[in-house]
Amino acid sequence: MGAGAVNFEFATAARIIFGPGKLRDVGTLAAALGTRALVVHGASARTGPLVDLLHAQGVTTTSLRVAGEPTTTLVERGAEHARRERCDLVVALGGGSVIDAGKAVAALIANREPLVEYLEVVGRARPLTERSAPMIAIPTTAGTGAEVTRNAVLMVEEQQVKVSLRSASMLPTIALIDPELTRTLPASVTASTGLDALTQCLEPFVSPHATPLTDAVAREGLQRAAGALRRAWHDGNDMAARTDMSIASLCGGLALANAKLGAVHGFAAPLGGMFPIPHGETCARLLAPVTEANVRALRARAESSAALARYDEAARLLTGSPTARAEDAVAWLRDLVDELQVPRLGVYGVTDADVPRIVEPARRASSMQGNPIALTDEELGEILRAAL
Repeated sequence: MGAGAVNFEFATAARIIFGPGKLRDVGTLAAALGTRALVVHGASARTGPLVDLLHAQGVTTTSLRVAGEPTTTLVERGAEHARRERCDLVVALGGGSVIDAGKAVAALIANREPLVEYLEVVGRARPLTERSAPMIAIPTTAGTGAEVTRNAVLMVEEQQVKVSLRSASMLPTIALIDPELTRTLPASVTASTGLDALTQCLEPFVSPHATPLTDAVAREGLQRAAGALRRAWHDGNDMAARTDMSIASLCGGLALANAKLGAVHGFAAPLGGMFPIPHGETCARLLAPVTEANVRALRARAESSAALARYDEAARLLTGSPTARAEDAVAWLRDLVDELQVPRLGVYGVTDADVPRIVEPARRASSMQGNPIALTDEELGEILRAAL
């Protein structure tokens, strides 16, 4: 975002394939990568048809079921199973949790030290020296963009903390995005995952690590999500809206993987470790309070920051008004989250008394490094209280 010399790097999945009905190509794509696939899946009704498509092209399969958020235990068990079954390929079909589990298992098939050795925060954060096993990531939600990111967020149950396994070699070989797979999402999941996608376009857009390429995809994602999220929530069969949300989700993943996130995601990791809150709902409820706090802090302490102009531009993209300012984005986001009936954090048992123990790890979270201004503990506390 700064002036002067422009230096940046942009990494993503080796191949991105997008379009309604593209799932039918998965057998041919997989057969070019391996002969025995570990199919990582959640509760999707598409798992059976996916397996049939793989078998039809001569790819044999074994499976790993991911119920809820992926844990380090599940991933280690999945990697052992994949090695025992001689899997040379991972195909993950599901939301962000399933795809993260798939990316982590693909990494551990090739990197055979205990998982904790490679983890941030709780482990030694040793680099993954071997390239992950080939992987096809197929999202069934329009939210996390996990199909084009280089990390997997895992729950360490004993310590009630979420940590990342991270490496450029964890980027999927193929991201296969078929908006048809999101048609049957319940309205509540459409809301939480869609608002996560929106957050992941906004935070990299105002990040000090933004680049010309991340700016381009973030703008595209903001504009598409602004026009489509309400429509997809009110009518799940609106395929134009579903397609726009799948594009917005992809844009968010591309942006965050190359320009970092911000305070919303800085809070999401500790909150997700301490309380049973779906990641998208955490992001949704914190989005307007974080935007408001950032704009206020920037106006007070960094009036010449380029991030203020970015927030003004985001407001114009979201509201469609050529005269919108940053504060209008705050109001627009708050109204949208309420309209989409996202539960407040208090519903999951978060209380005022919990604020200090959440603020402390949030301040140290890696995502917080992408926030456009350093927020005080008092400001972080205010954000949380606004979401209760």
